[in-house]
Amino acid sequence: MYTDLAAMDSALVQCRACTRLVAWREEVANTKRAAYRDETYWGLPVPGIGPADAELLILGLAPAAHGGNRTGRMFTGDRSGDVLFAALYAVGLTNQPTSTAHDDGLQLYHTRITAPVHCAPPDNKPTVEERDTCADWLHAELDLLAPTMRVVMTLGGFGWAAALRVLRDHGWRIPRPQPRFGHGAQVVLYGDHVPPVTLIGSYHVSQQNTFTGRLTPSMLEEVLAQAKTAAGITGGGRR
Repeated sequence: MYTDLAAMDSALVQCRACTRLVAWREEVANTKRAAYRDETYWGLPVPGIGPADAELLILGLAPAAHGGNRTGRMFTGDRSGDVLFAALYAVGLTNQPTSTAHDDGLQLYHTRITAPVHCAPPDNKPTVEERDTCADWLHAELDLLAPTMRVVMTLGGFGWAAALRVLRDHGWRIPRPQPRFGHGAQVVLYGDHVPPVTLIGSYHVSQQNTFTGRLTPSMLEEVLAQAKTAAGITGGGRR
């Protein structure tokens, strides 16, 4: 349907399919948080970031109201992103440990980051209906990434469930009983006309997890290192 990720992203940012999400993302962009009152919020669907030939796809939940919805880039400008990008840098998958703005020079190596839902939801909780409505974008993104993608790493159970659905629809066989999400959970999926893909789970980098110690930097780095190895990525930096 789309010739490349740039064409898909151009269409994605114009999406207004979910009335609740459109209203919320625009309300947040207009009212703003006091700390960012002088900034112009993005206030649109947030596309994925990273190279089109990535071997590793990281699947989150949805943009944060004052993070991605403000900056226009996934996990950029919020504390969840601080944790994620520091860990990516530690294992050699990005050029810098922080991500504060869409033009801060961040580069991802061998890795693309996206989400099942591309608009910021109220209370960081998209509905199943909103996930299913947004799934067309994830399907299109997977079509374009499939030739090189070898690992899908999900941040949280919501992303795990979304990944299983879209991978099944693209020809990968899902075992029965269905693989259960957990931190460090890992399963290799096979299909008749697609290369094997390893699905790996990690707790989400939400403040609820990182502030309580449920997810520590070392725990996240360990799972990222496993994902990097499973994807066949050696060393760090760009190709």
